[in-house]
Amino acid sequence: MRLFQAFRVFFRVLSDGEFAARVARAESPEVSTRPTPAAAPVPVTAPVKPASRRSEALTLLAVFQREGRLVDFLQEPIESYTDAQIGAAVREVHKGCRQVLERLFAPAPAVPTAEGAPLKVEQGYDPGRIRLTGQVSGTAPWQGTVAHPGWEAKRCDLPEWTGTPAAERVIAPAEIEIR
Repeated sequence: MRLFQAFRVFFRVLSDGEFAARVARAESPEVSTRPTPAAAPVPVTAPVKPASRRSEALTLLAVFQREGRLVDFLQEPIESYTDAQIGAAVREVHKGCRQVLERLFAPAPAVPTAEGAPLKVEQGYDPGRIRLTGQVSGTAPWQGTVAHPGWEAKRCDLPEWTGTPAAERVIAPAEIEIR
């Protein structure tokens, strides 16, 4: 269940800036250990969208569909299938999607420490790399336990889309079998 939720959130963050900002706020530590300097307001200007440029989020989703059949799997109503049938389908989807993830992003742990291992967090840590949870009080250094090492993309090699303006939002073309 959490895997499917993670996929939904991942793609929505890529395509919906407001949702991404809400997720970022939700992930920020509840207790701030450093005063936040007042930021000068930044004027907001509407981005100019090129006439025929496809969203990178759609390109990524199309790759996951083409190589892992992710959209087919997520759109399939699974209530009538047995756990064994779902498990067999997940194995294939997982294999294809993992290959895409490895090839395009080469994910690696953000902190190269195993879950459950102790970790000392020093003053000046990067909150974009480490999120403190639990009983955060006082000042650094803090001693904690790695609950999750996080993920970092070692690269981002999205394929360039070369389709037509009419196909800008097509994730996978319809397949028509001719007899």
